[in-house]
Amino acid sequence: MLQQTKGIVLRSIKYGETSLISTVFTAHYGLQTYLMQGIRVSTAKKASRAGLLQPASLLDMVVYYKPGRNLSRIREFSPAWLYQHVPESVLKNSIALFSAELLLRLLPEDAAIPELFDFAFDYFKKLDELPTEAVANFPVYFTLQCSAILGYQPGGNYSGFTPYLSLTDGRFMAEPPATYSGIGQEETAALAALMEVPDFEALGDIEMNGAMRQRLLEWYLAYLQRHTDHMKPVKSLAVLGEVLRG
Repeated sequence: MLQQTKGIVLRSIKYGETSLISTVFTAHYGLQTYLMQGIRVSTAKKASRAGLLQPASLLDMVVYYKPGRNLSRIREFSPAWLYQHVPESVLKNSIALFSAELLLRLLPEDAAIPELFDFAFDYFKKLDELPTEAVANFPVYFTLQCSAILGYQPGGNYSGFTPYLSLTDGRFMAEPPATYSGIGQEETAALAALMEVPDFEALGDIEMNGAMRQRLLEWYLAYLQRHTDHMKPVKSLAVLGEVLRG
């Protein structure tokens, strides 16, 4: 059955000589995998469209959908948003790739999550639109919001009486955890501030340096791996860390 949906490309891998297998977070069907035959072929009259299926690409799609099918097909697709700055900016591109991989590692299969899709779609657009100096906090904020929407946000509330985060317990605490978890009170305060940010434009108001952002990302990904059943390591974190510190 043919259906229209928007999608966010999370991964594309080569298949055979001319094809791609793309994993896409769709608005209506959640995480789906599509076989794109002949997409890598260029002719004198028609250029290859494989570039439109890079991670973090935002698409309008007409797809064949059948519940339970492991590999589906796309009949038509076109850009839902043409990036102007993400491909050219090392920082923005690194954030986009990290964010797409985070969704790939974190999302359950075949589960439509409209709230998360709408947030992520808007997030990638804002990453492209806002000035480069305003997006450094984006990856930490994205990780926070994705985990909150999926029900993995740490328990309790940050305050002067509960200024510590426990990796094991997954909650704000009054006393330091028995084992140092990689972040201190300064990072915990910044994390709590990010939880209260009203919109993307206000993210630049939270002051952090690159080392703090990296520690927060490492802590939060370790937290997600500990408190979910399926979370795998995010390989692009190492590259993003180098960019953030630079």
